[in-house]
Amino acid sequence: MQLPLFQVDAFEEGPFTGNPAAVVPLEEPIHDGLMQQIAEENNLSETAFTAPIPDAEGDAPTFALRWFTPTTEVDLCGHATLGAAAALRDLGALDGATQVHFSTRSGPLTASLGGGDQVEIDLPAAVPTRAPGPDQLDAIERALDAPVEAVFLHRYALAVLPSEEAVRALDPREDHLRRAAIPIIATAASASPGVDFVSRFFAPTLGVLEDPVTGSAHCQLVPYWAAHLGKHELTARQVSARGGRLRCELEGDRVRMAGGARIYLRGTIHVG
Repeated sequence: MQLPLFQVDAFEEGPFTGNPAAVVPLEEPIHDGLMQQIAEENNLSETAFTAPIPDAEGDAPTFALRWFTPTTEVDLCGHATLGAAAALRDLGALDGATQVHFSTRSGPLTASLGGGDQVEIDLPAAVPTRAPGPDQLDAIERALDAPVEAVFLHRYALAVLPSEEAVRALDPREDHLRRAAIPIIATAASASPGVDFVSRFFAPTLGVLEDPVTGSAHCQLVPYWAAHLGKHELTARQVSARGGRLRCELEGDRVRMAGGARIYLRGTIHVG
């Protein structure tokens, strides 16, 4: 079996920035175990698999979309959704359409393709409201090896730090991150002009020690900072080693995220 393979740098700010996502556009679905093996072989934070849904209703092409880390399937991945839209456009699978719908484990998602390498995705907002108990709060501070001002829980733990410098200086230990038993977003208001907030994302329990740029984390970050800063349009930067930039907007119970999606690699994988 031969399958097309793309590698796309999502939310990039130039060459070798953003979050690399592998995208495998399928003509028809393949079994779950094979998708997991391909994701493990790719060894990127996410591999996205798309398959067309030809009879779907609507005015835009529709594809099934699933995301796998090297160790597990996940419910939502923003950067690989961005990458999937860019790869399908490059492959010619969208027939010139500037919008594509995805059917996913997190419900229907939409990607809009602008000029150049710009792509905007529409994801469900996740308002982080639950506070951790004392033991979990202690585990999160131990994992980050830094004091935090507040922690809120949803899919991930959202840890608010006192400054951008504190976020950049984090050097957490993998064993303590695993003991926390929940992926952790570290965030603070930005000190940089034109950027509202910064973040980093640690998820060894999902097979990713530190993710370069994390769309799903911004489903929690954007509602938090929109309320904290009193604005619905925000510019974010994830300050990992690679780094990436996101233009975000909170619109009701949805978060719109836009950024660059630069195709780094086109190829063919040989399976079986």
